[in-house]
Amino acid sequence: MHDVWTTLKTLSWTKEFLLAKGIDNARLEAEWLLCAATGLDRVGLYLQYDKPLNEHELAEYREMVARRARREPLQHILGSQEFYGRDFFVSGDVLIPRHDTETLVTEAISRSPNALTVLDIGTGSGCIAVSLQKLLPQAVITATDISEAALAVARRNAEKHVSEIEFLSGCLLEPVVARCFDLIVSNPPYIPSADIVALTPEVREYDPLTALDGGSDGLDIYRQLIPASVEHLNPGGWLLVEVGINQAKDVVAIFRNSGSFNEPVTAIDPGGIERVVGAHLKEKP
Repeated sequence: MHDVWTTLKTLSWTKEFLLAKGIDNARLEAEWLLCAATGLDRVGLYLQYDKPLNEHELAEYREMVARRARREPLQHILGSQEFYGRDFFVSGDVLIPRHDTETLVTEAISRSPNALTVLDIGTGSGCIAVSLQKLLPQAVITATDISEAALAVARRNAEKHVSEIEFLSGCLLEPVVARCFDLIVSNPPYIPSADIVALTPEVREYDPLTALDGGSDGLDIYRQLIPASVEHLNPGGWLLVEVGINQAKDVVAIFRNSGSFNEPVTAIDPGGIERVVGAHLKEKP
């Protein structure tokens, strides 16, 4: 007689299996995967803890668990990630939205609540652009990315959330030549090249390298973007960027050295890390 795989037995086995593969939140991830395979929510799993899984559910679940054991990100397997209260479609073509990045959105709406024109540079999944469109309904939002595949994901998310956003393909500010904005935001690649090898397999092997690699010290994009943005900001316009751990003071210095901005501000993410640096354009004398 073959084994009967009940909900509880399946979860217990999967937790041990994933823990052995180095996955920290093994129990929770086992639950999320089983929810996806069975169509139940987490409460439903425990209400039906002694219910045997059918062959179709078991087959689908086994495949998902095998993918996770290879350290494929949970978000790729489930196909989505929550960001700022909304669910976003994700794939290997975009950086998985991080909750740290919500700090950039919060700071943007706090610093520039009346912005009428907004530019999101390196939009990836579109999570920042869509969130800003919902929070600044009066604004016209433009989003750029160097990756056509990323833009396809961003368009899909904009459609899902009924967000009207102009998507443009190209590097940094190239797609918006001769245009100016009240607010420019960006979460650029900022991992120093040599540090990428030490990232978790989920990030190193599955996130697009172009969304991670910020050059030898991680600051390449800031050195280009901050001075270049001066020509693309309206008077008093804000530029806000996400930064990596211990990069805030260097990015503040780049803002100061440009000579075109008022004194930069920083914002701390929920983990206590200075995650956002920004400044607004000096008024012309």
